[in-house]
Amino acid sequence: MIEADEKETDPKITVNKKIKFIIIFLAIIWSLFQISVAVYPIATNSLLAIHLSFGLALGFLKFPLKKDRDGERKYLGLDVASAFLSILPGIYICIFQEDIMMRMGRVTTIELILGIILILLILELGRRLMGWAIVIVALLAIAYTYFGNLIPGILGHRGFNIGRIVNQLFLTNEGIYTIPIGVSASFVYLFILFGVILQSCGGGEFFIKLATSVLGRFRGGPAKIAVLSSCLFGMISGSAVANVVVTGSFTIPLMKRTGFRPHIAGAVEAAASSGGQFMPPIMGAAAFIIPDMIGSTYFDVAKAAFLPGLLYFLAIFFMVDFEAIKMNLSGLPKEELPSAKTAIKESGHLLLPVLVLIYLLAVVRTSPTLAAFWSVISVILASMLRKSTRMNFWKILSALEEGAYAAIIVVSACALGGIIIGCMMLTGLGMSLSTILVDFSHGSLMLLLLLTMIASLILGMGMTTTACYIILAILVAPALTKMGVNSMGAHLFIFYFGIISAITPPVAVAAYAAAGIAGSDPMKTGYAAWRLGLSAFILPFMFVYGPTLLLKGSFLMVLLTIVTSVLGIYALSAAIQNYMFGNLGSMKRIVLFIGSILLIIPGLKTDLIGFFLVFSIFLSQKYWKAK
Repeated sequence: MIEADEKETDPKITVNKKIKFIIIFLAIIWSLFQISVAVYPIATNSLLAIHLSFGLALGFLKFPLKKDRDGERKYLGLDVASAFLSILPGIYICIFQEDIMMRMGRVTTIELILGIILILLILELGRRLMGWAIVIVALLAIAYTYFGNLIPGILGHRGFNIGRIVNQLFLTNEGIYTIPIGVSASFVYLFILFGVILQSCGGGEFFIKLATSVLGRFRGGPAKIAVLSSCLFGMISGSAVANVVVTGSFTIPLMKRTGFRPHIAGAVEAAASSGGQFMPPIMGAAAFIIPDMIGSTYFDVAKAAFLPGLLYFLAIFFMVDFEAIKMNLSGLPKEELPSAKTAIKESGHLLLPVLVLIYLLAVVRTSPTLAAFWSVISVILASMLRKSTRMNFWKILSALEEGAYAAIIVVSACALGGIIIGCMMLTGLGMSLSTILVDFSHGSLMLLLLLTMIASLILGMGMTTTACYIILAILVAPALTKMGVNSMGAHLFIFYFGIISAITPPVAVAAYAAAGIAGSDPMKTGYAAWRLGLSAFILPFMFVYGPTLLLKGSFLMVLLTIVTSVLGIYALSAAIQNYMFGNLGSMKRIVLFIGSILLIIPGLKTDLIGFFLVFSIFLSQKYWKAK
């Protein structure tokens, strides 16, 4: 008893409890602030400054610099000091924003100090949350801005001193407080909160039950459950790793139990979960930045991404189906399948908030901020319709807390992106690099697209999708539009491959998360996920060369594109898996691959030739194959 009493009064334990309370308090207050400003707006500069201050302060307290072997926080004082310093630049912006605007670029000593502190804090939090990759890119951008006068040729510039750099990044709307952090502050946070609250009241569990009842009975049923449930959950989460953790904890053990090898089970879940960021109505955070980059609306982005997103999951579905046939795997026993009718009766009302969101964005065409606000409110109200999903006061507070934690990494990525954008705007590197890329590709759009794809995959391996998109949207998208690609197609192309990087070895974060659940080798799981997603790699090229896939064009043209795309993806999946009513053999496999590519390439002639080749292989395999 004495030892227990001493432990209770241990100063270290008391301090940790106080810090934990402060973290929870800050998280809930942040969520309440973001909800309130959706209805009662404040000055934009103040909103962005407060939003970033919350994200940085909470980030330093939630994610410590270092932990000891027992998992206890080390260097608490440094984390608390970092959190406190994070608030000061935001307070300064709120108080002196009119004075800053009147001085037109002159930087005072206090602004220089606060600006440097803010930049260093953003870099450090980014390092803690996302590693060194994006931090190094941001540091290189700053170094390029400062030492530009030493660089010869088209990439050189006159160079800028520290005061000018700090002014650009800290005191203007073309640096840290630019489009990414603006989008994060206005409505991305609310969409994150929407997904977290929907998950908290049982939305994820409902989607899994619904997918299991619909697809569980078919061959390779658990893998198909993973595809559908990941698609449904991805619509509200917008995070590949979160999707893997939530749906994979159910689907991966189920796949293993029905005969899937552990690394294949993990690969299926990783490949399916990654597509969630591209699936409307709620996509990854970067999708909310695209409208401001191209002067469009979020509804336009969601509408354009719908068919490619659907085709992505269809491609994974075909790959999984061929895998199940080759392994001779059956579905789940009937007695293990939940009732779709029961699932809808118990939790079907949780679809109402999603319908509210779609209605507000597509029909009413309200702003994303108000759409997100009313969707958050509708989730809480809808949860009250059934006792099993009802959220009490404490559960709502817990969801507000979790929403804030989920938003920290988005804020960090957007702030780092703002540093990079600010440096690019100041130096004009974006336009210079765009010219270089166009010249390097020698007028070949395909070569430029391949270079962009490689850049997206490489950057996406070490960064979040948001950070990867921001960098390439500034550096590469202008080159694509110069070559005649429409703005929507160019930006979705970059966004898409930033997402696919989550299943592209050697750093396939979604696959590694799935491997942890499957108990399989991470690298083996990563390569299996890449192979399963291989047929989906062609999709971005499809909507660049055939904008009808983005719902641009007449109804008949869009319909023809959908039919040939589905057939082409099916044939490509069969060619990759080397199976169509039996093994194909090398020659048939090559013919089928060529036919699938021709079907995917837009144009009546290529469609007819592709259809002839694919149909010939189909007939050969089904009716004429030698016994």
